Amino acid sequence: QVQLVESGGGLVQAGGSLRLSCAASGRTFSSSAMGWFRQAPGKEREFVSGIRASGVSTYYADSVKGRFTISRDNAKNTVYLQMNSLKPEDTAVYYCAGRGGVLVSTLVSEYTYWGQGTQVTVSS
Repeated sequence: QVQLVESGGGLVQAGGSLRLSCAASGRTFSSSAMGWFRQAPGKEREFVSGIRASGVSTYYADSVKGRFTISRDNAKNTVYLQMNSLKPEDTAVYYCAGRGGVLVSTLVSEYTYWGQGTQVTVSS
């Protein structure tokens, strides 16, 4: 069983930055691809970014490419999402997710483990 706990959300002005962290318990973290998803009110949960188990390859939604950076520290069982140049449309609950395979998927259904979510609010 893997448990994920996100932190780092908050209120920030447009153009600002936040860094989300996701701490994982369990011995399978280093062999699990990890992803960040977000869900705005009234909208479906959507893929934001993902990173392979090895950390070698990263993936981004077009809407955040060039502004967000995902990384992981397998020694600390933690994955990060650095968010820069934030926009009001980035406002959402952000979820950390893990899956059993080493490859990233953009599909919600492919992820087995989910955190409780952390709120990010960007004011204009």
